[in-house]
Amino acid sequence: MSRDKSPAKSGTSVSPSLPPWLDPRSEPAGRSRAGKGTGRADWFTPRWRKVAVVLTRSACALLAAVLLATGGWGWYLGRVAQATVNRTDAIPGNANLPPGSAMNLLLVGSDSRSDLTEEQRSAFSTGDDSGLNTDTIMLAHVPADGSGASFVSFPRDSYVEIPGHGTDKLNAAYAYGYSSVSSSRPESERRTAGSQLLVRTITQLSGLQIDHYAEVDLLGFFNLSTVVGGVEVNLCKAVNDKNSGAAFEAGPQTISGVDALRFVRQRHGLPRGDFDRIVRQQTFIAGMIRKIVSENVLLDLGKQRQLVQAAADALTVDQSLDLFNLAQQMQSVAPGNIKFQTVPNLGTDRVDNKSIVRLKDADTLHAFFADLSADPSATPSAATPSAAATTTAAPSTVAPSAVKVAVLNGSGTAGLAATTKAALAAAGYVVTSTGNADSTDYARTEIRYATGDEALAKTLVGAIPGAKAKKVDGVPSGTVQLVLGSDFNGVGQAVTAATTASSVAVSPAAQTSPAADGGARSAADTSCIN
Repeated sequence: MSRDKSPAKSGTSVSPSLPPWLDPRSEPAGRSRAGKGTGRADWFTPRWRKVAVVLTRSACALLAAVLLATGGWGWYLGRVAQATVNRTDAIPGNANLPPGSAMNLLLVGSDSRSDLTEEQRSAFSTGDDSGLNTDTIMLAHVPADGSGASFVSFPRDSYVEIPGHGTDKLNAAYAYGYSSVSSSRPESERRTAGSQLLVRTITQLSGLQIDHYAEVDLLGFFNLSTVVGGVEVNLCKAVNDKNSGAAFEAGPQTISGVDALRFVRQRHGLPRGDFDRIVRQQTFIAGMIRKIVSENVLLDLGKQRQLVQAAADALTVDQSLDLFNLAQQMQSVAPGNIKFQTVPNLGTDRVDNKSIVRLKDADTLHAFFADLSADPSATPSAATPSAAATTTAAPSTVAPSAVKVAVLNGSGTAGLAATTKAALAAAGYVVTSTGNADSTDYARTEIRYATGDEALAKTLVGAIPGAKAKKVDGVPSGTVQLVLGSDFNGVGQAVTAATTASSVAVSPAAQTSPAADGGARSAADTSCIN
């Protein structure tokens, strides 16, 4: 992503210029201990040096996170970063939250190669430019007390509803928004539209308000990982992938620069493909956080300066993110209180001959994120249901005789709709019609319903455990559609469980990682991964 800092060219907001001794892109004016003529000694008094260390620690944590391809939260050298970081209108109309407020940040790693030279593209094994793809997407929640942070990764192939564009892979949302703006308009406007649509998609998916946005590209990640002197990672076994160029031995090792990019981009040759790549990204961010809060970085003013400069060039954040306030809020967080996990999902599937990741139903996702963002200090009373309980309030069921069902055969098994009609009728359901679905390649059985018919759908799910209930426009009100998939085993029988991220076979060594089976992993965890 090319970033011209001139407002006339990029359309970004740039704060007033900083004095030379605060500007991370200026060379030091001098090293006089008395600070005469420079102002540096006055700023770096013991009191301000302590503030700088605190700011760097928390700032870099977000930094590290946003990095990869994402992630992040804390922010660096308050006013310095505030004046130099790139800005975008990803969340229009958003105002600064009061200091100390809980917040949700959307952290995005773009696959942009626009800033790379031909030599860098070759070295990074990036291939042709695909800068409209957001191949790393995380939602980070920071509680009001700054006691920790929770990161949730979304697989790039998550099959989701993109507002105004139907159902597609999640990493297409940015591209749809970008392409909706005429190519005659400034590049900054097109990228802003991309980030806005991605924010809307995640908001709809999670049920949470997104307060802030942060984005980093490949070159920015490369520079940041190099500045900190590398990050230690731990592999359960050696890998050698020609697609990404990743070639690493087993065990703990320190990687940076080109190797860091190859490490977080590899997915071929890993037991769980993109799910293992997500764990790698989370693990690298965790390692970056540990490295940045170590004394080697916190007490090295030169390295702090390089980090701020690299971050200012690498990151693009929304207009209202107050870096100084966030840094203060996160100043005492420890790696053990930073958690990483993956959005609840049903594993991989195929649609129109392309691989996708099926997420769990909307109620489950909203309950998951409501719990993630719940105030840890709040203790709900019996008379006041929690946010999660409110979100998951399930519709009541009805008598089977009140449920009208249209059966559509998408399983590829001839005659299955007719036998299912008979079984449903025997169970008391009213079958209004049978027929073939629009495809014979449905891997999963679906129960489709119209708005207001949630109770009808839930009743039918009770007769076919594991079937996916799905609200779909165009389904006649008062009738639910049962689309039979290849996992259908009959009325009263649970469907065949889909292959999930947690059920794919992994090596015994890989199972030592909490994140390998879908559980949460903390930034303090150094166990081996795939």
